[in-house]
Amino acid sequence: MLYYLLVTIYVLVCFFLIVVILLQQGKGGDIASAFGGGSSQAAFGARSGATLLTRATSVLAALFVVLSLVLTAWGQRGPGSVVGGIDAPPPAPLPAATQPAPASTTPPAQPEATPPAQPATTTPPPPGGATPPPQ
Repeated sequence: MLYYLLVTIYVLVCFFLIVVILLQQGKGGDIASAFGGGSSQAAFGARSGATLLTRATSVLAALFVVLSLVLTAWGQRGPGSVVGGIDAPPPAPLPAATQPAPASTTPPAQPEATPPAQPATTTPPPPGGATPPPQ
């Protein structure tokens, strides 16, 4: 509740700050004075006494900065998740119960052992490079 009150005050401060800045009269800051051609020696025009609008600008600017920091710090202490207050979906229904397979009473068959492979016997070629006769 207090958070929303501060946000409302913050928006009003922003609005009044814009209005007060726009109502102030310019201090002769035309393009000629920006490049040193103006009659004033000050960078932003001649310094005059503080009017009601300049004081209001200072106060509203200070409120703007303070409220910005307060709302930033307060906003980070909220819930850790965007969906923090939402309930989880209901669990999925379980599949229909099926009959378990009957237990086998016979032991699993053992694979038969295969004898080791015999090396192939080849006769060496006769000297001279001729092919051996068929047998």
